[in-house]
Amino acid sequence: MAKRSTKFVCQECGYESPKWMGKCPGCHNWNSFVEEVQMTGAKSKHAFAGVPKLTGKPEKITAIKSEKEPRITTTMKEFNRVLGGGIVPGSLVLIGGDPGIGKSTLLLQISSQLAQKDLSVLYISGEESTRQTKLRADRLGVAADMLYVLSETNLLDIANQIEALQPSFVVIDSIQTIYREEVSSAPGSVSQVRECTGELMRIAKTNSIPIFIVGHVTKEGAIAGPRMLEHMVDAVLYFEGERHHTYRILRSVKNRFGSTNEMGIFEMKEEGLREVFNPSEIFLEERSEGAAGSTVVASMEGTRPVLVEIQALISPTSFGNPRRMATGVDNNRIPLLMAVLEKRVGLLLQNQDAYIKVAGGVKLDEPAIDLALAVSIASSFRNQTTNPDDIFIGEVGLTGEVRRVSRIEQRVQEAAKLGFKRVICPRKNLDGWRIPEAIEVIGVNSVQEALVAGLGH
Repeated sequence: MAKRSTKFVCQECGYESPKWMGKCPGCHNWNSFVEEVQMTGAKSKHAFAGVPKLTGKPEKITAIKSEKEPRITTTMKEFNRVLGGGIVPGSLVLIGGDPGIGKSTLLLQISSQLAQKDLSVLYISGEESTRQTKLRADRLGVAADMLYVLSETNLLDIANQIEALQPSFVVIDSIQTIYREEVSSAPGSVSQVRECTGELMRIAKTNSIPIFIVGHVTKEGAIAGPRMLEHMVDAVLYFEGERHHTYRILRSVKNRFGSTNEMGIFEMKEEGLREVFNPSEIFLEERSEGAAGSTVVASMEGTRPVLVEIQALISPTSFGNPRRMATGVDNNRIPLLMAVLEKRVGLLLQNQDAYIKVAGGVKLDEPAIDLALAVSIASSFRNQTTNPDDIFIGEVGLTGEVRRVSRIEQRVQEAAKLGFKRVICPRKNLDGWRIPEAIEVIGVNSVQEALVAGLGH
């Protein structure tokens, strides 16, 4: 006979304790513990009646046949790119993003495209009724006979419907609204999210059905629920962008079947999301020539090079401590580069406020943008404009050296394709590849040499 026992679970990180604590030892948040009742005993809570268990025997790895399973492709090439070439059968994919950013819109469009290929799609909404989903579908022009809509939050009923319909694609919107009756805590709690995701993963692997689940995010931007949630799924996608701007970025931060940190660009229209095939032109179309503090960098987003404008504004401070603010790059990188410029180049920046912005709302985190940031800061401080046809690529070390970066050939080819005339990059990157004829590549060893090449002195 099953026994009842209680435990306290942190709703931020999933840390479990037999007693209540004010501060979580795992994530150090206050007042995040909630009491939950768990059942222990003969009856297992990990099995559903009518749903087969996943069983198997150990096999020698040399005896396992390696077969390349065909992917399910959509008509959105940007979506296929982020997933590594298409949807893998039996995969479990988590999509997170701010409220109203367009997660449900994207998945409904993807569902419609697959349904039009005669693939049965089951769209399960736990937040909206079927009529509300129909209203959105009418606005997006979605109409396909193979697209089925279900408004349900009970995981047992959802599992039975999937078993009965055997769809080719399933969407769960969202995981925070789904619950298991055996778990006593409320929907959206750590225990419910963990148990429901585990059962959906078993259903996906057993039936070879790709399942996409929508996850809410916290106010810090991370996916709500236990960190274990991101470890359980096969891929984690973030849908980013400002609600006041039309462009959206779908970014892959984990992918067992493709490149991580891959990026797809979409534009939000009244009739839904549209792909942006050349994001570099979008990010550079409003660039003002002849302005000090503006540089262009070729950043790698997964396997795609993207040209982005970096802007810097350096002005004398009015306070005792100068301000260092950055949008789109790590805040801690700006004081480091300013210290290098002050120590190795001789620029007096200790009494200057610094404001850095990556145009277009893109977030850059790779080291190859260091040189462009440093040249932008020096350009604004000296009030000297950079050549609008120059691209700056390179990692900056603490001694002022410019270090080698990866995939320099793809970056230079993207710059040449958009009409840039010069690329200033690390000298160590000049060997082993063919430079395009339409562009000049200048190798530098230090930040001082880069400033001479880009600003004249």
